[in-house]
Amino acid sequence: MIVLLTMKAIAENPNIRITPRSKAALRALAKAEGKPMQKVLDEAIEQYSRDKFLDEVNAAYSALWNDPKLAKEEKAERALWDRAAGDGLNRE
Repeated sequence: MIVLLTMKAIAENPNIRITPRSKAALRALAKAEGKPMQKVLDEAIEQYSRDKFLDEVNAAYSALWNDPKLAKEEKAERALWDRAAGDGLNRE
């Protein structure tokens, strides 16, 4: 006897509450883009995540360069890597 198993992808259908103003903005963006609201929301969340990541990276670099000891260590390490490259390319 052969038994066939089928697997259905279970799509989550989470309900979240947003303000009427946010819903209207989402609807307007979706209409303007010609995309479903879910797609626009997914893209907005992805962009927000990327922005937050870059904000954190920028804050870390700012902290690095504002600390004279750490900045000196970073410059020294970069100089080592520059010498290690040995690619023979001229700096422009």
